[in-house]
Amino acid sequence: MSLANDPVSMSIRHPAGARSSHSPDLRPPFSPAMPRVPGVDAGLDYLQPMTGRPVNYLYEPPPGTPWENCAYASRVMHIADARAIAARPSVDREGYELWEAPSALPDFHDHEAIRRDYYPEMAELACWVSGAREAFVFDHLVRRREAGRPPLGFGRMGDGSRPAAVSRVHNDYSEASGRARLDKVVTDAARRAGVERFAIVNIWRSIAGPVMDTPLAVCDARSVLADDLVPAEIRYPDRVGEIYLLHHAARHRWAFYPEMDRHEALVFKQYDSRVNGVARFTPHAAFDLPDVPADAPLRQSIEVRCLVLFD
Repeated sequence: MSLANDPVSMSIRHPAGARSSHSPDLRPPFSPAMPRVPGVDAGLDYLQPMTGRPVNYLYEPPPGTPWENCAYASRVMHIADARAIAARPSVDREGYELWEAPSALPDFHDHEAIRRDYYPEMAELACWVSGAREAFVFDHLVRRREAGRPPLGFGRMGDGSRPAAVSRVHNDYSEASGRARLDKVVTDAARRAGVERFAIVNIWRSIAGPVMDTPLAVCDARSVLADDLVPAEIRYPDRVGEIYLLHHAARHRWAFYPEMDRHEALVFKQYDSRVNGVARFTPHAAFDLPDVPADAPLRQSIEVRCLVLFD
């Protein structure tokens, strides 16, 4: 009698005394397959291990001084299409979210108009997104991708007056500089003493149509550990700031919003004084999309930084 079409069964017996595969003391030889959201694979510039404190100049350094005393390595990471993520990201969970937020400002090249008209719009948006009671926009930058799309760097060469896209994986504020920002924005000591929680958010927008060449990638704050964050000096002509640069980790989960347009605003957390239960730091970096057509328009964007106060 042929058994070729009979079902085949097999019994596997664990060795005597073996623990259940669900025991924390035994690592199973298998792991669940993780879903992979559509996106692109592209290089992001991470800080190389070093001794000492990283220093980067954002203007022409003194003669004989290098622009930076540290090295970066491009690591290819999967950058997910955030528009395809099933659960909408949250500024307090992943550290970022996208909003439909058209601006009434017609011209983003007039810096006085930006301060007068755009700042109030973004302060209102920051409150809506974060749930804060009050917001102060204290800074902005208009960035333009350079003609010919040269290799990305820290975004400010020469005298630092023409900001470009930044490929270094970074967070704009560290623990120390985040706390110091409160003193600079809320200058009244009595009012500042009453602040129990505050945060700093960035709001990023395209100002020249859909971004086709060099979008902004954001890293899920939950995938970043404290040991990944490296305090670094950023030197300007008149001051020294502190940011976080990042060491590479394969666990970092990156995402971007393809073809972001003028009517959209990406809001992401840069600092939160609350130390548990919420995203505190959201690393980010620009990257060049693979196979960008030569005639694709150069990315132009504006970012504002906003301090928000909670009840």
